[in-house]
Amino acid sequence: MKYLIRRTFDRVLFSLSLGILLSPPVLAQTTAAGPAPAAILSRWEKQVTAENAWREYPRPQLVRPNWQNLNGMWEYAIRPKTEGQPTQFDGQILVPFAVESTLSKVTKGLNANQRLWYRRNVTIPSDWNGQRVLLHFGAVDYECNLWVNGGLVGSHTGGSDAFDFDITDFLKSGQNQLVLGVTDPTTEGEQPRGKQVFNPNGIWYTPVSGIWQTVWLEPVPNPNYIEEVRITPELDSARIRVEVLLNKPITNPTSAIRLTALNGTQTVSSLLVRSGRVAYVPVKNAKLWSPDSPFLYNLKAELVTVTDPFPGTENRNRPRHNDAERSAYAKATVTGNPVDAVTSYFAMRKISMGPGKIAGQPVMLLNNKPLFQNGPLDQGWWPGSLLTPPSDDAMVFEIDFLKKSGFNMLRKHIKVEPARYYYHCDRLGIMVWQDMPSGFLSGQDMGRSEVVEPLRRSKGKEQFELELRRMMNRLHNHPSIVTWVVHNEGWGQYDNVRLADWVKALDPSRLTNAASGWSDLGAGDFYDIHTYEEVPNIPAPKKDRVIVVGEFGGIGWPVTGHLWDPNKRNWGYQTYQDKDAVLKAYRTKYGKMVEMYQKNGVSAAVYTQTTDVEGEVNGLLTYDREVIKIPVETLREIHAPLFK
Repeated sequence: MKYLIRRTFDRVLFSLSLGILLSPPVLAQTTAAGPAPAAILSRWEKQVTAENAWREYPRPQLVRPNWQNLNGMWEYAIRPKTEGQPTQFDGQILVPFAVESTLSKVTKGLNANQRLWYRRNVTIPSDWNGQRVLLHFGAVDYECNLWVNGGLVGSHTGGSDAFDFDITDFLKSGQNQLVLGVTDPTTEGEQPRGKQVFNPNGIWYTPVSGIWQTVWLEPVPNPNYIEEVRITPELDSARIRVEVLLNKPITNPTSAIRLTALNGTQTVSSLLVRSGRVAYVPVKNAKLWSPDSPFLYNLKAELVTVTDPFPGTENRNRPRHNDAERSAYAKATVTGNPVDAVTSYFAMRKISMGPGKIAGQPVMLLNNKPLFQNGPLDQGWWPGSLLTPPSDDAMVFEIDFLKKSGFNMLRKHIKVEPARYYYHCDRLGIMVWQDMPSGFLSGQDMGRSEVVEPLRRSKGKEQFELELRRMMNRLHNHPSIVTWVVHNEGWGQYDNVRLADWVKALDPSRLTNAASGWSDLGAGDFYDIHTYEEVPNIPAPKKDRVIVVGEFGGIGWPVTGHLWDPNKRNWGYQTYQDKDAVLKAYRTKYGKMVEMYQKNGVSAAVYTQTTDVEGEVNGLLTYDREVIKIPVETLREIHAPLFK
């Protein structure tokens, strides 16, 4: 079949539609036609029920054996946000799927003047008596307040980060009532929201409001328990840096942390350190993590009581923060059972930049060796469940597809996934560039050729930086994440140089991509261009930074029977109508990537994109993940020269 190339006129129309979408009249609207049930569903979405919705343990980096999953049917109501708690609810909603999604069984919009209410009863197991009880939310978009048995427990603001409430003091015997109230301004606020808009169009998608990740209960020891374990591999020193953080400090010198690193079940090393201290756990002759060999070590962290390491010494004369203190704790004896214990995992890997084959042009290194990073732009949207992946198996399918296709990296595009997603990237071996979700009002974005950043209000900057730091903290332990992306294409870009320096200072163990595409101000570790031309452009050489193509491709093919909305203008940056034309265009674009790699020292390429998304049809897979547009074996063969 003869193919159709989208011409300059079509690109102008798309640019105009984007400008109209972000103009003040649209942003002023608080209502829209509302979401419709998805016309297509992936096979995993078709399998979701109230009984099987997200049953897996939600926090693989900090595991305790006891917990209670609260996913399933809750009551819901949508009311004006000026009203109090409803006495009558509208029906039932399937948690953890957003109210706008088909899988929620509601499929209704939430405007900026409304509040979404959730309610359900829970019974606390009797064997949790005497412990503290935490109520965890994987993510709630955007602002929420929690009541337990009528008492206001607390609030949270931020749509992409996990949080918890200690609800112990609000509980009673028997049934307990949980009520959550949620508001979400979507495009009426400048908060980080990724690609959500009230009026989905072009590259902007259906809003997501309310609970969209797992809700669960967990008992923890009273009064002290392990709240966080922060792990940083130090490959060149053959060790890991471990910070075990308790819910509150313990000043008693007999309180200690015991850390045990394991290869499977075999102990690699173990040590004791005073609680509240940094620990350095040796890992000699380490097995290195890479996409070809994603080896993970296990780690056990225990809060224990030890014999007094300084007998007969007054507190003021006891050594602190030095080798004498570490030596004393290394010789101490653990008494009794652990107060608390959690399991985690880590990998020995290093991401850095260094000299490449082209004189003066740095390249990215993995474990001190050059490795080209080839991956797709991965947006993580689903037709029936929107931002929430339908299941563990669905996520694994996508990552496995990318690995088999010859990708060793993906760019997670202005979205934060559930923790289990990154766990699968860790164990399957695919590197991740993690974008910070963008958010901005009309006029707060930079154009392609602008060099002056628009002003942002203080409260908008404060919220962006709060959520950026939360994202980095929550995801710090995942070895698959190798790069933080601060801003994308000038969307809400501000203080880019300062933020890139800040991110690098917060996490020097990773690279920082200050601005992916458009508005480069010389910050961070990357010079990143976006080029959607039929033959991609070449980045300019940089002696102080690596050069990457952060987005290219965009080869569209609307596959009949697998479209989100057949009546929409389903588009790609170039649109074709048959597989032969698509394959020819793909070979051309990747041929240019190989040339850039070999002759220009380009370090990475990000192809747009893994799947079709709503009106975009430039995916390697259709939106329902049923059609692979280019065979896996062919993709792998095309990508192979990038790894020679």
